[in-house]
Amino acid sequence: MEYRRLGKTGLQLSVLSYGSWVTFSKQVDDSASDILMGLAYDNGINFFDNAEAYEGGRSEEMMGRVLRQKNWDRTSYCISSKAFFGLHGKNNKPNQHGLSRKHLTEACHAALKRLQVDYLDLFYCHRADPDTTIEEVVRTMNILIQQGKILYWGTSEWSVAEIIEAHSVAKELGFIAPVMEQPQYNLFERYKMEKEYLPIFKDTGMGTTIWSPLASGLLSGKYNNGIPADSRLAIENYNWLKDRLIQEDKLNKVRKLEKVANELSTTLATLSIAWCIHNPSVTTAILGATKEKQLNENLKALEIYPKLTPEIMKQIDDIMGTKPV
Repeated sequence: MEYRRLGKTGLQLSVLSYGSWVTFSKQVDDSASDILMGLAYDNGINFFDNAEAYEGGRSEEMMGRVLRQKNWDRTSYCISSKAFFGLHGKNNKPNQHGLSRKHLTEACHAALKRLQVDYLDLFYCHRADPDTTIEEVVRTMNILIQQGKILYWGTSEWSVAEIIEAHSVAKELGFIAPVMEQPQYNLFERYKMEKEYLPIFKDTGMGTTIWSPLASGLLSGKYNNGIPADSRLAIENYNWLKDRLIQEDKLNKVRKLEKVANELSTTLATLSIAWCIHNPSVTTAILGATKEKQLNENLKALEIYPKLTPEIMKQIDDIMGTKPV
């Protein structure tokens, strides 16, 4: 396993990590999650990603049960949670979502309880909140750090302007600024990581924990000939994701990309993840495998990404046509 520093911090995260969005409590049970987290840990993965909104907290509860059963040395792994959406979706009552001090504090306490840990290594603002000042957010996160409930805080899918304001406010108040951003990044979603966030990487030195390196499985090739019954796009209430991903032009690009994978004697999924971690601005890419075979395949990206020469990278760019201008 390779480890990269989280931006300018001293924290080292495995370049491949494991997350629970959609999968935990939706596609896998306690037994499967125990096996998958164990396989990840045994292969050097030291970061496990979660959030309050994942299955209304049930994902964190499942991960918490696995962590209690494993009883790993707490210093050997990092755990995260995120707050914004709340537990109840559209049924949230006032103060049960957003980034107010009340919700961030209560969400942190609840995540600690569900995950059965004493502190969170990473705690994210899952989205920006137009109804809460960034100063309130910065102050709240600083308090949680001082209380020892979180070690580092960051953002997810914030704009450059919002992140810069958070750093400016933190500097003015003498508080701790966000040190990581969690954006989507894959061969279809490149603009933020490769264009918009470049000033942030240069000026603030933030790290990134990117999500959906396989574009919810589209870049694995599993949807080239239809939607498998056991895939996440077949799950009830995920039609919005299916409509966004299953488009013929995208599928054609994936089919062409498979030829590159074959030339490297690897799979589409492995190549797509390797392409993500080839970007030095990526601290870690969060995997979401639901089967041991998938996770083992994903882990081989560590062997493939050093083989991605400038010529191969250009070949991929020409096929995908998604490189920001």
